[in-house]
Amino acid sequence: MNKKTKMIHGGIVGDPATGAVSVPIYQVSTYKQDAVGVHKGFEYSRTGNPTRHALEELIKDLEEGEAGFAFGSGMAAITAIMMLFNSGDHVIMTDDVYGGTYRVMTKVLNRYGIESTFVDTSDLSNIEKALQDNTKALYIETPTNPLLKITDLEKAAEIAKKHQLMTIVDNTFSTPYWQTPLTLGADIVFHSATKYIGGHSDVVGGLVVVNNAKLAEDLHFIQNSTGGVLGPQDSWLLMRGIKTLGLRMEATETNAAELVDFLTGHEGVKKVYYPGLESHPNHSVAKKQAGGFGGMISFDVGSGEKAEEVLGKVKYFTLAESLGAVESLISLPAKMTHASIPYDRRQDLGITDGLIRISVGIEDAEDLIEDLKNALA
Repeated sequence: MNKKTKMIHGGIVGDPATGAVSVPIYQVSTYKQDAVGVHKGFEYSRTGNPTRHALEELIKDLEEGEAGFAFGSGMAAITAIMMLFNSGDHVIMTDDVYGGTYRVMTKVLNRYGIESTFVDTSDLSNIEKALQDNTKALYIETPTNPLLKITDLEKAAEIAKKHQLMTIVDNTFSTPYWQTPLTLGADIVFHSATKYIGGHSDVVGGLVVVNNAKLAEDLHFIQNSTGGVLGPQDSWLLMRGIKTLGLRMEATETNAAELVDFLTGHEGVKKVYYPGLESHPNHSVAKKQAGGFGGMISFDVGSGEKAEEVLGKVKYFTLAESLGAVESLISLPAKMTHASIPYDRRQDLGITDGLIRISVGIEDAEDLIEDLKNALA
């Protein structure tokens, strides 16, 4: 099956009991057993729910993995993945990660003895330089948030395997429509499904896919033990979103290309960050490992004051947290999504006060360009 077909026909399709084309929402907490321990595959909805299971089977198929898991949020998914490790273990992480990822690693999980070192993984030499005797995993976000750095997944996974490390990839920006990290050597791939997979700003969720039965068993144990599962209503919304994921990813990328052309030629824009630009440091890597460059663009207007002026004048871009929706969103990372990262570290990374991040939607590109032109004037 090709990808768009798999998004419609992958996983579990319909309901054989009634002929319903859409998987029903099983709004149920417990299930009748014919005898002690004898049931129809479900016993309690924290352990498993038919609607959630259908979503998990679908994301497993799309990411070409062994098993899928649906969590109550992207952060719940990351936390569960990190619970695979023990106190005293060390993880090498991409430096330019989502602010919530940085926060949970440095303010929460560190209190339980899970150590982390943040390096620029787009330069592969930094990975081996960060190795410690207790290093257990390599965590990669590519493209990164918000500077859209690109890490070569295949080569990074080779380095990880050489040192017997687990490779974990945040695939939120690319989605399985553009990029499938497990096929490039990763062990675990996950998404903030709140973003492109849901696609309509109406659901919060996290999805994980693993590449082997042992990881599947271990992660299911953690999910069932800690209970951060996704509910059936939200599972159904994510399955509905996935049906149009391919169409939406293509539409947002087409719009993004036009906006990048406009922004790179505007005198009020100091720098544009987009992996589709040939001037991007790892443009060739992005082209090799992904089917598209995506709909996320960051650009620097020179100062926080100017950035806030732009955000205050846009009409079609909605000032809001999050990304990946049908409507175009705009944000100021330094004060919004990455405010939890200390100022000095933001400056070192290049997350300046004048950096604006846009998540391009599926509106007419001409309207979006006119909106930015007026706001920048």
